[in-house]
Amino acid sequence: MTSHQNTQTMKPATAAKKLGVYLEATPVEFREGVVTRAELNTLQADPPAWLRDLRRDGPHPRPVVAAKLGVSIAGLHRGGVTEPLTTEQIETLKQERPEWLEREQAVQADVRKEAARVKKLHADRAESAERD
Repeated sequence: MTSHQNTQTMKPATAAKKLGVYLEATPVEFREGVVTRAELNTLQADPPAWLRDLRRDGPHPRPVVAAKLGVSIAGLHRGGVTEPLTTEQIETLKQERPEWLEREQAVQADVRKEAARVKKLHADRAESAERD
């Protein structure tokens, strides 16, 4: 019996998400094809110029914009940011510090604090249970 290994492929949208880029800004060949796992690994290890440019300048997808601004995706939406932003637009928002951005950054900081508190609580309980 011979072993036959199928090449794992993914849709361009999935590959773009894994690469952290906005699909609509990628080259047509990328958007209209399929991406194998090996191709994705190559893109991650040795990104071509178009991918380096997109990662540096954007436009960036919502998860990247949210991370760069230190807010949640829902916070972006509440702030009225519904379109992909370029790095320049993100930097402008950081400098202008609109009220919604400051509010959402504070909310995100509270969420992180609470997550850390809960994690510590669980760790303390696990440690206590081990001693008993």
